[in-house]
Amino acid sequence: MAHQQSSGEVKPYAISSSDWLTPGRKCQKGAAVFAVLASLVWPVQAALVAFALGGLLTGADVSPVWVACGFIILGVVRAVLGIKSESLAETAADRVVHTARAHIVASEAKRASDSPFGGAGGISALASEKLDHLTAYITRYASARARVMVVPIVIFVLALWSSWAVALILLVSGPLIPVFMALVGMAAKEASQRQMAEIGTLNDLLVERLSALVDIRLLGANETVLDGFSAQAGDLRKRTMAVLRVAFLSSTVLELFAAIGVAMVAVYVGFSLLGALEFGTWGGPLSPHTGIFLLLLAPEFYQPMRDLAAAWHDKASADAVFTELSEWSGIETPSLLGQGGSASPLAGPASVTLRGCALPGGGVLDDIDVLPGEKVALMGASGTGKTSVLRMIAGLLSPVSGSVLVAGRPLDTTTADAWRTRIGWMPQAPRFLNASLRHNLTLGRGKDPSQALDLAAVGQVVAALPQGLNTRLGETGGGLSGGEARRITLARAIHGDPDVILADEPTADLDADTAAAVTSGLLAHADRGATLIVATHDSILAAKMDRVIWIGRRS
Repeated sequence: MAHQQSSGEVKPYAISSSDWLTPGRKCQKGAAVFAVLASLVWPVQAALVAFALGGLLTGADVSPVWVACGFIILGVVRAVLGIKSESLAETAADRVVHTARAHIVASEAKRASDSPFGGAGGISALASEKLDHLTAYITRYASARARVMVVPIVIFVLALWSSWAVALILLVSGPLIPVFMALVGMAAKEASQRQMAEIGTLNDLLVERLSALVDIRLLGANETVLDGFSAQAGDLRKRTMAVLRVAFLSSTVLELFAAIGVAMVAVYVGFSLLGALEFGTWGGPLSPHTGIFLLLLAPEFYQPMRDLAAAWHDKASADAVFTELSEWSGIETPSLLGQGGSASPLAGPASVTLRGCALPGGGVLDDIDVLPGEKVALMGASGTGKTSVLRMIAGLLSPVSGSVLVAGRPLDTTTADAWRTRIGWMPQAPRFLNASLRHNLTLGRGKDPSQALDLAAVGQVVAALPQGLNTRLGETGGGLSGGEARRITLARAIHGDPDVILADEPTADLDADTAAAVTSGLLAHADRGATLIVATHDSILAAKMDRVIWIGRRS
């Protein structure tokens, strides 16, 4: 049979920072335009102020009322433009963060296995607090960058039109700022990447410790765990302070050069107006009107650069987030076949056939045929692919090559959801929704779970719970022993009378009595005509099956 590439395999495609910003691109461009326009209103206001003050100094007839009205009107225009820019920038940031967060959540929900990018804490940190760093990048840094590209050039041209000396001062001091920003920026990016990595590590640690909270208390390891948290928090504090040190350094450097530049312009204008300097203009002495105009323009020449420096660590943080997003999006992992939603049951016999299936981790399986109603044990050394076979049968994992047939039809995106409605799944590690026991058993289906509880011999366990079926379970089944949680997952698997039961190491780590109870429940449901496939190392359980299929080389 010809090998076909699995349709459920996610090809690695590292999404670039530009792609992540696409949802807010239009609003971001609008915000940049309005920000630039708001900054360009100031030269006009400066000209009005210079005209008024220059007229007062020279004794010219100037109407202060009209000048004041014009200044106020322009100030209102500038404020409106600024507010519009901020509103568009916030909209762009919301769209970018929302789209990225939705993409991460949707992709992780359809992964067929745990993400190799990191633990649940790392993924949740990426989708929550780390993505929030993009908001500051879009609202502050992107706007400041747009103004830096336009406003200083316009002011330089205006200064050059009035005085080549002032233009020379701006030309010499201005380019030094971006040079130092670039040097500081390299260190800021590295520091931010270390900080983001530490955030993910701390979140992973928190999730792991919370899931093991009962064991920690039983072992009396509270102080050890607290010490571990303190150490990790201390590392995060150091990483954060390293980022802040770089941010403060960049701001200090820019403020120094900006202050020197403004001071040099003030010195030149002052001495020129006093008559001590007679050069720097295009003809004739520097007039009071021109001098005041240049003094008012100089700070605005450096202001966009100051704003850019203040937001420089926002860029460094965003670059670190974009790097993580690129690494996450470029990971090649198998995804869940189908849409993961409800569907009508797939018609046909509850048979399973695997032909020439190659595992994602390497190795090719022998062909497997399981007949309807058959009880089969998958055995083999750890790591040979027993769990992978179960996941392929359930449509949770796609083979690298080969094909899986269920109910006589290829298992693909068009049949997976319908096939899973006929399956009962019993994982090795019990996991529950943060909901009532009843909801965990029925998963929203209205059928009474009593029969499933009886087959799993777990009725007494439920009766002993504080609120019975209404007792709320945590993710790991808080309040239940390992054996009780395993039997609850058995009851969930057989609830609804599925045609196929897939059980992954159902008796692992259980005492003899509990293992016998779980085995009895599985066999009782299989005796009603269901197909039973178990992956196990338990020879006692395997002996009760119709046959054993060895995965990998038999030991």
